[in-house]
Amino acid sequence: MPFELDLPIHYASIDYARIVYYPQFVHFCHVTKEEMFPEVVGRTYADLLQEDGLGYPTVKSEAEFLAPVAYGERLTMTMAVERIGTSSVDFRYEGRRQSDGVLAFRVRNTEVCIDMEAWKPHPIPDSHRTAFEAIRLD
Repeated sequence: MPFELDLPIHYASIDYARIVYYPQFVHFCHVTKEEMFPEVVGRTYADLLQEDGLGYPTVKSEAEFLAPVAYGERLTMTMAVERIGTSSVDFRYEGRRQSDGVLAFRVRNTEVCIDMEAWKPHPIPDSHRTAFEAIRLD
């Protein structure tokens, strides 16, 4: 089952057109990932980086911007796993406006588990793999 997050749209995320500035949607995906880690993996993303020496940077991103999102709106963000490899994982992020349920955007990221010291791919730890399987799409 996908991970879900309630995300308010703050003034800092909008542009002159009074809607979310499109790069912010990618930022919302990262926020969702950071919130997912303690709830699903059992470690904060900060602890993963600082204590475990592992990270999951994005190496490929594909985005679709489907509907505008205004200041004051709330998004229901979902994050799900589409594929898990040896050291990479494909996450699908979606944001729906809570006011009407409209799908506003979709992002697919390939993220690679890396050793932060060597900056080289690292096999996804078994505990992460198990946690990611819990949010995998059927």
